[in-house]
Amino acid sequence: MSADIALAHALAEAAGASIRPYFRAEHGVEFKADASPVTLADRAAEAAMRAIIERERPADGIIGEEYGTIREGAARQWVLDPIDGTRSFVAGRPIFGTLIALMEDGVPVLGVIDQPITRERWIGAVGQPTLFNGKPCRTRACENLSDAIMATTSPAAFPADDWPRSEALIPQVRDTIWGGDCYNYGLLALGQIDLVVESGLKLHDFAALVPVIEGAGGVTCDWRGERLTAESDGRVIAAGSEQLVTAVVGLI
Repeated sequence: MSADIALAHALAEAAGASIRPYFRAEHGVEFKADASPVTLADRAAEAAMRAIIERERPADGIIGEEYGTIREGAARQWVLDPIDGTRSFVAGRPIFGTLIALMEDGVPVLGVIDQPITRERWIGAVGQPTLFNGKPCRTRACENLSDAIMATTSPAAFPADDWPRSEALIPQVRDTIWGGDCYNYGLLALGQIDLVVESGLKLHDFAALVPVIEGAGGVTCDWRGERLTAESDGRVIAAGSEQLVTAVVGLI
């Protein structure tokens, strides 16, 4: 996958170069029909990545948050979220990230989490160890919920029926961290936290996270314990160990 990994790095570089001029500057925020924010940086970053893919991989499909899907039936599809955590970007908090995934037949095989302000990058690929700024990283060996640090974005991000189920985890874990979007998954891959549980995610929100977490020794699945694919329903569990996943699935 060396050529695809090199391309993923190039996409992240192009996105970062598009985002940095707008950070803590005039970014032209607007709100979409679902009340989620979008900025000039979101659009510029996705446009830059799409242009590179069109030039380098013209047969591959593209699924992007801002500009939709092309070549929907392609076996290989690049999934792009130019800024995951736009609210954090708008607030000037450097805990958002660019998400880049390559899927083959609906299964994520390569993923990037890139934080363009702090210059932190995680890249994972099937069969290879996840790299953080070029060096291998590992999840933490936490097996018990009572010892785990859990992260999740916000109760407001959960569909109403799902929040009570995940809320039941809070008294079971050692501590809960709020906010962070995709940055939480990077911290999980680094062994800084142990568990992320979310719902209501779209494919561009989670496809890139799968190879990153799994290449660092962690586990990803949906709330039923099944693997995450293009057909998943947006309920996501990511953990540093299989034992934590088993415990969470049993509770929710």
